[in-house]
Amino acid sequence: MRSSLTSMLDASAIGLSTLCLIHCLLLPVAATLLPVLAAAGEAEWVHGLFVAFALPLAGLALWRAHRQRPLPALLMGLALAGAAGLAAGALGWPDDALETPLTVVGSGLLASAHVWNWRRRPHPACGC
Repeated sequence: MRSSLTSMLDASAIGLSTLCLIHCLLLPVAATLLPVLAAAGEAEWVHGLFVAFALPLAGLALWRAHRQRPLPALLMGLALAGAAGLAAGALGWPDDALETPLTVVGSGLLASAHVWNWRRRPHPACGC
């Protein structure tokens, strides 16, 4: 009992020390980069770049899944609605004021489609 408690305390101390070290080393770097990151996050080209990577990647993942096992129409509709929301948000259509809500809803729908797709596949490692 004493040995397992000691091991647990040692592991906790090592973990906390590591977290402290990471915090101390990365916080100054992050504080230095935040203005740059904030400026890049507001640039319109960043949104387009993310969508340019996200949509083909999502399409490829769903297409490969469909080749292995046909996707339900509802799942495909969910993915397409999410992709449309992401694209509309990145393009600022129909209004710039809707950019954030469209992007958030679109990414949520697309992520939900991916989770649903992942859950419907067999997972041999876990036997489910």
